[in-house]
Amino acid sequence: MEDHIHILSDLPPTVALADFVREIKTYSSHWLKNDPACRESVVPVAPVVVKLPPRMKHPLRNSFLVTLALAVGAGGGYFHWRASEARAPENRYRLQTVERGDLTQTVSANGTLNPVVLVNVGTQVSGTVTRLYVDFNDKVEKGQPLLELDPSLFAAQARQSAANVVNAVAALDLARANEARVKALFEQEYVSRQELDQAVQARRSAEAQLAQARAAADRDQVNLGYTVIRSPVSGIVVDRVVDLGQTVAASYQTPTLIKIAQDLSEMRIDSSFAEADIGRIREGQKVRFTVDAFPDRDFTGEVQQIRMNPTTVQNVVTYNVRVSLANPDHILLPGMTAYVNIGVARRRNVLLAPNAALRFKPEGEEEPAGRAAAASGRGMSPSQRGGDGKGRSARREAGNGRVYVVDGRTIRPVAVRLGITDNRNTEIVGGELKEGDTLVVSEAPAAAAKPSSIGVRLF
Repeated sequence: MEDHIHILSDLPPTVALADFVREIKTYSSHWLKNDPACRESVVPVAPVVVKLPPRMKHPLRNSFLVTLALAVGAGGGYFHWRASEARAPENRYRLQTVERGDLTQTVSANGTLNPVVLVNVGTQVSGTVTRLYVDFNDKVEKGQPLLELDPSLFAAQARQSAANVVNAVAALDLARANEARVKALFEQEYVSRQELDQAVQARRSAEAQLAQARAAADRDQVNLGYTVIRSPVSGIVVDRVVDLGQTVAASYQTPTLIKIAQDLSEMRIDSSFAEADIGRIREGQKVRFTVDAFPDRDFTGEVQQIRMNPTTVQNVVTYNVRVSLANPDHILLPGMTAYVNIGVARRRNVLLAPNAALRFKPEGEEEPAGRAAAASGRGMSPSQRGGDGKGRSARREAGNGRVYVVDGRTIRPVAVRLGITDNRNTEIVGGELKEGDTLVVSEAPAAAAKPSSIGVRLF
C-alpha cells in the first residue's frame, strides 16, 4: 500500500481523478483476493463518491489524493489487523496448560452424626411425673436420679403385700402346730393315717402361701422403686421428652423419657452409599467430611464398619457405612448432617487435564457417538450415572476422550486415554498429550458474542 501511495504522490498534476480511482480499485481487488482474513471482515456498505470542485488547482488536488489514499490504506490495515486478532486462539478461547500433579478419586454420600452410645431412658411403670432432677445438657452419673413418678399407688400396694406376708406367716404357724398334735395322736393310735397326711399337707400349703406372699411383696417393692427413674450410664442429657405433671403409660412399648449420650468426645457417622460405590470402600480407609456449621473446616475419620443389611428406596439400594471420629473439642453435635468423602484411589505426579477440556467441542463440529457418553460420565459416581444399559455403556466408553490443543494459530483434536478423576481434573494415561500443551477449555466470552455489523467496502 505504501508503494502505491508513493506512486500516486509522484503523479503529474494533469492526472484525472478517474485514473486515481482505477489505481485504488486495482490494488483493492488484489488485496481482497489474496487475504481471506480481510475478505471475512469486509461488510458491504454504500459506495463513497468523492467530487472535487471543477476549479481546484493541481497542487491542492494532489494533496487531497494523497490524503485519501492514506486514509484508505489505514482503514484497510486496521480491519485486517482486527480480523487477525479476533481469530487468534488466545482471544477466541479460554486456555489452560497441561500440568502434572497428585490426584485423589473419592466417593461421596451424606450422613448423620450420632454419639457412640445413645441411651433412651424409659419407665417400666405408669404414673404422673412429680419431680424432675435434670434438664438439657446436664451431666449425669450412673445411678443418679433423673425424675420421679407419683408413688402413692405403688406404696399402697407394697403395704398390702407386706400385710399378706404377715397373714401367711400366721397361717403357717397354725399349720405347723396342728401337724405336731396330729402326729402325737397318731403315735398313740388315736387318729388315722389319713388325718396325719391332711395335717402335713396343710402345713406345706401354708409354707407355699407364705412364699407367694413374700414374692408379691418383693415385686411391689421393686415397682415402688421404679417410680424413681435413675441414669443407667454416665453422660450428657441430650433430650428430655417429659415435663412435670405429665402422665406416662408403660405398656407393650416402653416410653422414652430422657436421652443420654454416654461420651461426645467419640462420635460416629451413619452414612448411606450406593451399591455401585460400596465395592471400593474398605474398613480402615481415611474419611474427610464437612458440616454446615463449619463450612470452611475439614474433619477426618475412619471407616469403622460396612453393614451388610441393605436399604432399598424406590429401587435404589444403599448400604450403611459407619465412620468413627474423635471430637475432643465437643464442637460436633448429635444430629448434624455430614458430607462424607472417602478416597478410594490415589495417583502421584500424573498428567492432569481439566474436565472442562474433555467436554469442550468447537462450534459446528459433531461430537462422536461414545464421546458424549464418556464426557457425561466423567466426574460422576457410578450411582449418579445410573444402573441401566445406557449407564453401563457410558462406563465402558469413559476410558477414552478427546481434547483440543492449540497449534500455532489453530486448534487440533488429540485423542487421549483417561484414568481416575476428582470431578475437576482427570488423569491422562495415554495419547499424544504431553506436559506443557495448551488445552482449550471453553469459548471466550468475547468470541461468543455476535460480530459487529460495522464494515467498509473499498469502492
